[in-house]
Amino acid sequence: MGFSLSDADPQPSVILDNSAHTLRSNQAAETLWMANNLQGPSSLLPPNVKALVNAALNQARAIEDVEARINTVILMWTFIPCPQTGQVLARSRDATHDILTHEQAVRSNRLYRLITENTTDLISRHAPDGRFIDATPASWRLLGYWPEELRGKRLEDIFHSDNAAQQLIEAHNLLRDDGYATMTLDISHRDGSKRWFEIASRAIRETYTGAVIEVVSVSRDITARVASEENSRRLADELARTSRLATLGELASSIAHEMNQPLATIVNFASASQRYLKSATKKPEHLERVGDGLQKVIHHANRASEVIRRLRSFLRKGQKRSAAVSLNQTLTTVAQLCQWEADKNQVEIICASTTCAPTITADPVLLEQVLINLIRNGIEANVEARSSHAGSAGSCLVLSTSVNNKGETLIEVVDEGPGLDDQGIRQMFQPFYTNRPQGLGLGLSMSRSIIEGFGGFLDAQPASTGGLKLICRFPAALATKPEPSTEISPDE
Repeated sequence: MGFSLSDADPQPSVILDNSAHTLRSNQAAETLWMANNLQGPSSLLPPNVKALVNAALNQARAIEDVEARINTVILMWTFIPCPQTGQVLARSRDATHDILTHEQAVRSNRLYRLITENTTDLISRHAPDGRFIDATPASWRLLGYWPEELRGKRLEDIFHSDNAAQQLIEAHNLLRDDGYATMTLDISHRDGSKRWFEIASRAIRETYTGAVIEVVSVSRDITARVASEENSRRLADELARTSRLATLGELASSIAHEMNQPLATIVNFASASQRYLKSATKKPEHLERVGDGLQKVIHHANRASEVIRRLRSFLRKGQKRSAAVSLNQTLTTVAQLCQWEADKNQVEIICASTTCAPTITADPVLLEQVLINLIRNGIEANVEARSSHAGSAGSCLVLSTSVNNKGETLIEVVDEGPGLDDQGIRQMFQPFYTNRPQGLGLGLSMSRSIIEGFGGFLDAQPASTGGLKLICRFPAALATKPEPSTEISPDE
């Protein structure tokens, strides 16, 4: 008895003789080959159909899952033999979705393995309590542990550093609340070397409860970047100190004048005291004058010592030191340092400090350096404007502090120079840009970098005087409550 076909069967089926010729086909097969413009039902079969028919009949067994592709349709054929009649039933099923899904999974798996086995970053999976579930082979290079060694270990057992425990607790809380956390850790490699890691983690939650069931992390070794940034900061500090030394050289005449006045006064009072002391045996009342002279010698010696102290503080080398800085006092100090240069160029420095005594957190020496740069630029601008108007009298440079309605603290330096147009204002803070023959074009660029390092901003705008208004703007977050000033020791 031979095979029978049903047109109700949704899967294409064909009955073949022992030579693989089509004897009959069902409605599904007819519909499929006509829809794809094929020659007949045999076009639906695999190319090696004759060999498959012979194998099924000779071996008296069914041959399953033989693939045939017809345009976008993938059929999986099963060849069932009937030895008594010498016929073979070829029945197929549409496996397009299953095979394409499998192929996509294979490609994804290949891509996953390619990425995980060759990435330079450590990709790791963790249980909610932080224990390692799995890790990529990069763990050996970055941590000194193979993935098999990490499984089941706690993060605290691998990331050894002074602040790791606290940061891991904070990251755990962020993952629980926000589902995402980043942190930067300094850790010890298994070989004892110090490394810096930047770690980004994301929580995977249970669909219905929202509970964290797993954490996936990507850890990147940023040791070289941290070292480069540290070197850049060191070079910036050296450049800033070199700039201060250059500024000191340019202020040499002012410093010499400021030192000469108290020293000359000391010599005069010491000489007078010496004369009075010689005649004190005959005129005892001269001893009172000697005492008064020595008191004035002490006063002017302290004044000279204060000048030296200010200069040593300005030139000191070392790490940046953030402290509460009184802006009014700082403005007065830098105005004194630039006073002789201003007097020489017939520029009057006017300090218009606000009565609220604003205080910010910054490095006092670097802030002084910025303000000296701005003041000296203002003096030069005033001189330039005056030289273009023959016979003009002296000019003013106004220094002021204030707090605006947004709570921002402002330091403003307003000159009476020729000013700049909008393009000039945009260019003036670019490195090496200058319109002065002797300038390097680094002062304003460095000043802006220093102010931005404090969290503020340095900008310029046209002033009502016709010159420029340079504004150091510090957000309210940098403001601090005024603290009693502390004297800097001579050795600092």
